[in-house]
Amino acid sequence: MMPETAMRCSFCAKDKSEVERLIAGPGVFICNECVALSAEILSGQPTSSFPPLDGKTDDELLADVARLNLSRGQVETAVRDRVQHLRSRSVTWARIGEALTMSRQSAWERFSGEE
Repeated sequence: MMPETAMRCSFCAKDKSEVERLIAGPGVFICNECVALSAEILSGQPTSSFPPLDGKTDDELLADVARLNLSRGQVETAVRDRVQHLRSRSVTWARIGEALTMSRQSAWERFSGEE
């Protein structure tokens, strides 16, 4: 299981300490701010657009990269947990590889050390 300190929104990459609430899904999280933005979009209300990357400073882009990289770890942890669970059910590496759009050998090389 992932440590609580690693939880962050899978959409905006904000850490759980930066938002009011964080809702968990299977391997992903969404914060109250992204839920509110989604509700606005679905209701047809005009929304502000994301600032273009050219409008951000180098430090802002570096902060974005760092937050997004941490979000990637959440997804990787969820995939590894599920592969481990599938293997405990004797699901073959061929089936796991097919689900991950990789060869049986690639899936085994990536995940076999965790059995």
